[in-house]
Amino acid sequence: MHYLVAIEPATRPAPFGVVVPDLPGCFAAGETVDEALANAEDAIAAWIAAALEVGQTVPAPSDITALRHRHRSWRTWTWAAVRIDPAALDTTRERISLHLPRCVLRRLDALARSAGETRAGYIAKLAIEGAAVR
Repeated sequence: MHYLVAIEPATRPAPFGVVVPDLPGCFAAGETVDEALANAEDAIAAWIAAALEVGQTVPAPSDITALRHRHRSWRTWTWAAVRIDPAALDTTRERISLHLPRCVLRRLDALARSAGETRAGYIAKLAIEGAAVR
């Protein structure tokens, strides 16, 4: 799956700005176009995760013709596609088997309790937060 982004040309000292028109409020920036696009990929993933967490529907990507027509003020901007793993949209629960040493499980359970989470919820939270830090 790809979301189209509009890249605002950099004007020194400002970096390249990237807007994701299909995801309101989703934007990124970077000193280079490559950095801006990588940051946009992270921003899109975070936007989707936050939307799914609160039960919001994630809009399907629009086609380039519709976006260019809708956002004529961006006609001098460059358009690009950012690939998003479709699995990011799959909220189906799946049972897993996890084998860890008891000392690790005790520590995990203690951390989960202190965070007010279940073991599974805490592991999921760590995975989501870890992906955002990447």
